[in-house]
Amino acid sequence: MSIEKRQLTLADTLRGLRERAGFRTGKDFAAHIGWLPSKVSRIENGRTLPSDADVAGWVAAVSGSDAVLTELRDEVREIRLERDRWKRQLRHGHADLQRSTAKAVHDARSVVMVEFFLVPGLVQTAEYARAVFELAAEMHQTPRDTDDAVRERIRRQDVLYDPDKRVEILVAEAALRYPICPLAAMRAQLDRLGNLAGLAHVRLGVLPLDTVLPTITMHGYTILDDTITVEVNHTDVVATDPEDVALYRGITDRLWEAAAEGDDARALLSRVATPTR
Repeated sequence: MSIEKRQLTLADTLRGLRERAGFRTGKDFAAHIGWLPSKVSRIENGRTLPSDADVAGWVAAVSGSDAVLTELRDEVREIRLERDRWKRQLRHGHADLQRSTAKAVHDARSVVMVEFFLVPGLVQTAEYARAVFELAAEMHQTPRDTDDAVRERIRRQDVLYDPDKRVEILVAEAALRYPICPLAAMRAQLDRLGNLAGLAHVRLGVLPLDTVLPTITMHGYTILDDTITVEVNHTDVVATDPEDVALYRGITDRLWEAAAEGDDARALLSRVATPTR
């Protein structure tokens, strides 16, 4: 079960304890326990993971048993550990995280990457990747193992030439116009994408800025077989629920309807690389 589903299940359990204790509304319970109603609401809707002290206070307020308290504390602790796994990995730099990601990519038969603000890691040039890792290390205040991280990221790109894999790369034009690296390196990155557009086992698409999107997504994501990973600023979110996978596959299919592919993609990449003044 994903972290999100576990947190929602925990929220349902806490709500059930409150209702069975005779508190009809979260507002009534908040007044009893001495919290703001908004805090109870956030916990019961799964938007906030309660602290250990919150759980202890909740169970005491509903006259729950020691066994219930222990079970809920253990669940909160496990959710928090899983949620912070990404942060723990980053404490040692980005190379280790790239190695684990590379294994997951190599093990997958189907690889789908959708990005709106960065070129997807699987198709980054070394210089572009270097800029990404340097910015990420600065943001997270993590060790600067940039050379090792770049080496690991480039090493996993051999999957692009594996005829047994299906690779889909969908990137927004906006990502290609943000100059996060020197101009020469950015042009080399665009040239790299243009070359990949001709690979037999890679489907490359670019979402033009002036196109009407047939759907929305709040973030980029990766789908490896039946596992979705969403990397956000402070962690990564993993989901395997069939309904979640179907949702993301549906979003991807709709986005492909608006994407430029083949010669159209190469022409768009050329325009981005040589803008008119």
